[in-house]
Amino acid sequence: MNAAAPSRPYNVLLAEDDPGDVMLVEEAFLSRGFGQTLHTVSDGVQALEFLRDPSAPLPDLIILDLNMPRLGGRDTLAAIRSDPALARIPVVILTTSDAPSDVIGSYELHASAYVCKPTDLDAFLAAVHSIDDFYLGLVRLPPT
Repeated sequence: MNAAAPSRPYNVLLAEDDPGDVMLVEEAFLSRGFGQTLHTVSDGVQALEFLRDPSAPLPDLIILDLNMPRLGGRDTLAAIRSDPALARIPVVILTTSDAPSDVIGSYELHASAYVCKPTDLDAFLAAVHSIDDFYLGLVRLPPT
């Protein structure tokens, strides 16, 4: 399935500490060629600094790993959802954990979706494309 190009360029914030996974997500987005901008940070502290920086664009979508140094994904998600300026941004958890407590805890903190990282390269790229297709192609997001 090929997604239609979005009606405007969009910004994605990726909070991921694994350089290999960052590279795969970058490749998945770049292969689409829709004019999106992917901002990457390696932990929750950097994610919140980026999100609260008045000179940085608010992202249309946040892709968040749970297991990061300094400030993990659950605490980062809680901070995003408790900030009225950030709470409306969709947050997709993209993580290796399939533990029920992580899934339940993420949804209790109002994650928009929870996706386990596939271990197969093609499946990983397909998962990121599906996130891209749904959140940045199909659904209508609030203006930033």
